[in-house]
Amino acid sequence: MRLLFSLLCLFFFQLSFAQNKLPLFLKGHWGIQGSNNEEHWDVLSAESMKGFGYKIDHAIPQVTEYLDIQLKKGKLVLIATVIGQNNGKPIEFIAEGKSFDKQIKFVNHKHDFPQEITYSKSSDSTGNLIVKIAGQGKEHTQIMKPIQGSDEAQEIAYDEKLAEKLGSDEYGMKSYFYVVLKSGENKNQDKDSINTAFKGHMDNINRLVKEEKLIVAGPFGKNADQYRGLFILNNVKSEDEAKAILETDPAIKAGYLTYSLYTWYGSAALPMYLPYSEKITKSKF
Repeated sequence: MRLLFSLLCLFFFQLSFAQNKLPLFLKGHWGIQGSNNEEHWDVLSAESMKGFGYKIDHAIPQVTEYLDIQLKKGKLVLIATVIGQNNGKPIEFIAEGKSFDKQIKFVNHKHDFPQEITYSKSSDSTGNLIVKIAGQGKEHTQIMKPIQGSDEAQEIAYDEKLAEKLGSDEYGMKSYFYVVLKSGENKNQDKDSINTAFKGHMDNINRLVKEEKLIVAGPFGKNADQYRGLFILNNVKSEDEAKAILETDPAIKAGYLTYSLYTWYGSAALPMYLPYSEKITKSKF
């Protein structure tokens, strides 16, 4: 148990460390001042961001470059692939420094141009980004303005009470248990036994939802892996507690289903969809 706890602590420390390393201020949709070019950034995981640049031509966006920021061996790397340049091969730039809350500088002095790319968050109230591109004695600056609909433009207020209620960390995330249900070893084809077990399975799902222990449940389509469905367990403190909850399922106890259990790091707001699910449900199982 101590080993499990230590591994979980290490896992979440690594996630927190990685997210602290990411330049999260880049996230959003940006327009480059004085041009019809735009840039968009999303956070994909605790260790990576994805971006792309494009220009608007007759109201149609045309991608000009693909951008990735990844954590590699403890260092942040910007990977830029510009359409029509360098034979389609990506160029890597390494981030300098350790703190990237408001500024990040990427360098590759072996590249011709640019050799340095610096993103800085404006110190005023505009929410703009300042981008400096330099190399071989040349330098030019771009101002990127948040486009309406982006995170920066909306400036959504942080709700501390809601975050506390949902068990959120500072990034709006929390730990869940992700369960993959699979076909069990019980091959008994008796219809009454199967119906009883799976009626109990559905009743158990409804009970766990009411207890706020289960927030996602649903079946997979037919597949070669014999995966039958998935659960996401909420407000569960340990793997032992998760297993105890799963063993209350009649279909699992009867051996018609078995499971694999994983820790999963996702949005703490995930349970908030449940009231809307009730509103759009006309018939129940």
